[in-house]
Amino acid sequence: MEILITEYNEINNDTINDTINNTTKVAKIGKKPRKKVPDYLLVETTSVSNTNTNTNTNTVIDSFITSVINKVTCGDSALILKSMPSCSIDLTVTSPPYDDIRDYNGYTFLEENIIKELFRVTKSGGVVVWVVGDSTIKGSESGSSFRQALKFMEHGFKLHDTMIYEKNTSSFPASKKSTRYTQIFEYMFVFCKDKIKTTNLISDKPNKWAGHTNWGKNTNRLKNGELQETSDIKPVPEFSPRNNIWKYNVGKGFNSKDKESHEHPAIFPEQLAEDHILSWSNEGDTVLDPFSGSGTTLKMAKKNGRNYVGIDISDEYCKLAERILLKY
Repeated sequence: MEILITEYNEINNDTINDTINNTTKVAKIGKKPRKKVPDYLLVETTSVSNTNTNTNTNTVIDSFITSVINKVTCGDSALILKSMPSCSIDLTVTSPPYDDIRDYNGYTFLEENIIKELFRVTKSGGVVVWVVGDSTIKGSESGSSFRQALKFMEHGFKLHDTMIYEKNTSSFPASKKSTRYTQIFEYMFVFCKDKIKTTNLISDKPNKWAGHTNWGKNTNRLKNGELQETSDIKPVPEFSPRNNIWKYNVGKGFNSKDKESHEHPAIFPEQLAEDHILSWSNEGDTVLDPFSGSGTTLKMAKKNGRNYVGIDISDEYCKLAERILLKY
């Protein structure tokens, strides 16, 4: 089936068409799509006609909202992101299929196409949380995580924080004969577009000296190095913002409260998704996962009063996510 992908760009209010020999360029999808892309983006090639984008702007925006918001769309993330309005997403929380560590029904992806479109659809001040690791190939870690992080920066994102997702266990623990220590973490790169808009840092780190102030005189050090007495020192709070290494129990029975979630080969903890959603978004914001899998990010967005946009190329995983979302 051939379908016309019309890209709406909210910023310049333009429609981008590539023409080859006076015919509109089309994207070929291997099998008949099930909600591959929203209906308003699907036009049979025999029905292609010139339209005035200016007169259809509101219709396109309304169609986008009704077609993909709070739904799971099955299709190629790069194509679907390309069809979405610019500056329409507040937060993305996702973990891409990296280094063929897991079998995702045979699907792979080109990260640069995704990164470019993520920058365009993210609102100014918005955040992308990219959870990724590296495989070991021929005695060397792949370095894919670092290359992807640099690619985000090349496309305009700021690297707001390099966080660590630490697991309580590993599928491949080191033995005495191993040449490297047990690998129990993945990176959580937090990127922002322009100056970050929303920060709700989770304060759950208990302070040993809660309620106390400095012993003796309270002082601040001036730029010239001298100490100056001050009364502007508050008591140590009971809790402070946590560090940027987050620890989670993983495995069946821990990653998700929904047993069917484990039908997907690589889910991250639902608490991880929720912690990022609470940290970088507010109620009513729109949260995207372009590799939504079993729908962990979507589920936690829904539970916390956010809108969600889910995309996955696997029809099987889209159905799985929809089945889980119906419970909430």
